[in-house]
Amino acid sequence: MSKPESKLKIAESEKITINLGPIDLGQIDLLVQEGFYSNRTDLIRTAIRNQLNTHADVVRQTVARKSLVLGLQHYSREDLETLQAAGQRLQIQVLGLASIANDVSVELALATIESIFVLGALHASAVVKAALAGRIH
Repeated sequence: MSKPESKLKIAESEKITINLGPIDLGQIDLLVQEGFYSNRTDLIRTAIRNQLNTHADVVRQTVARKSLVLGLQHYSREDLETLQAAGQRLQIQVLGLASIANDVSVELALATIESIFVLGALHASAVVKAALAGRIH
């Protein structure tokens, strides 16, 4: 599918919320106060990256076994129109970010997208997401 266009605006991160006990939070604050990390988020991101690096082989093997696209996959209106003309349908499988252009109509999405499996984030218009809800796993 198409590569991201320069005008495609995609958040570089997704916000998550976690709950921590007061002792864990206090220890994080201590490490920040002592200058090991610039803030709580810095420590948490570093810890997550370290865990992802620890399990990198498992991630690679699973991506290959499940035939997932790793990273960013963008689907433009033109991509989907080409598929529709060829009588083909997509099975979107992404680890990272799957993005469907905002100018993709509900009708075009329904005609060309058979299923969506995303580990990470799916960006699409609210109406397209709603129309495809039964195909998102």
